[in-house]
Amino acid sequence: MVKITFQPVSVQKPEKEMDEDKIIIPQAHEQLVLPVRSKKPFPTGLCCLTFGLVVFMSGLVLASIFVYRYYFTPQIPEDSLFHCRVIFEDSIYAPLRGRQELEENVGIYLEDNYEQISVPVPHFGGSDPADIIHDFERGLTAYHDIALDKCYITELNTTMVMRPRSLWELLVNVNRGTYLPQTYIIQEEMMVTGRVRNMRQLGPFIHRLCYGKETYRLRRRNQHRRIDRRETKKCHSIRHFENTFVVETVICDRV
Repeated sequence: MVKITFQPVSVQKPEKEMDEDKIIIPQAHEQLVLPVRSKKPFPTGLCCLTFGLVVFMSGLVLASIFVYRYYFTPQIPEDSLFHCRVIFEDSIYAPLRGRQELEENVGIYLEDNYEQISVPVPHFGGSDPADIIHDFERGLTAYHDIALDKCYITELNTTMVMRPRSLWELLVNVNRGTYLPQTYIIQEEMMVTGRVRNMRQLGPFIHRLCYGKETYRLRRRNQHRRIDRRETKKCHSIRHFENTFVVETVICDRV
C-alpha cells in the first residue's frame, strides 16, 4: 500500500511579491529628506581679480587727470618769486628828491593764499628794511622792522593790498612790459595799541616771521589828522609795493 502525502502550499508568498510591488507614498506629516550636497569653496581668486581691476582703473583715471592738468592746460605756479624795482615820485612829502626807486622781493603763494615781501635797505634812506606778510586767510598783515627787530600786526587792508592771484598777474605783465604801474606814493599812518602775547592766534606764517620778537598791535590813524614829526620822534616808516602804487606805512609808538 502506497501512502501519498501533500505538503501544504504557503499562501503568504504571493503576498510578499505583492508587497514588493507596492509604492509607498510619504504622508504629509513625514519629511522628505533630500541628499546633502557638498558646499563649493568661495571664489576668492575672482574677488582678488575684481579688486585689482578696480585699483588699476582708479590709478589709470588719476594718471589721466594728472597728465591732462599738467601737460594740456596752462598752469599758474603755486608759488612765484619776483624781484621788483619801481620808480616813483613823492611830490607831497619829498618834492625836492625827485624820482625815487623802491626795490623789493615778492613771494606769492596761491595755494596758501598769502604774500611775503622783503624790502632791503633803501638806497636813499627815509624808510626801514622790512619783511612783510599779507595773510588773506587770517585777514592780517605783519611788518617785521628789521632795523628795530620788532613785529607789528594790523588788519589786512584789501583796498591797498592786491589779492595773491591779482598781484601775480600784475607782476607777470610788468615783467613782460605790457603794463607799468603808476608811479605815485600813498601814506598810511599806524599807532601802536598794545603788546601781542599769544602768537599762535596769528597763524603759522606770521608766527614764523615774528617768533622770538617783540610783537605789537597796530591801529590805523585818522587820515584827516596828519602826524607831525616834530611832535613825536618815535615814528618810523616802511615803504612797500603790492599794488599799482607805492605805500608808505608810518608806525608811531604812543608817547
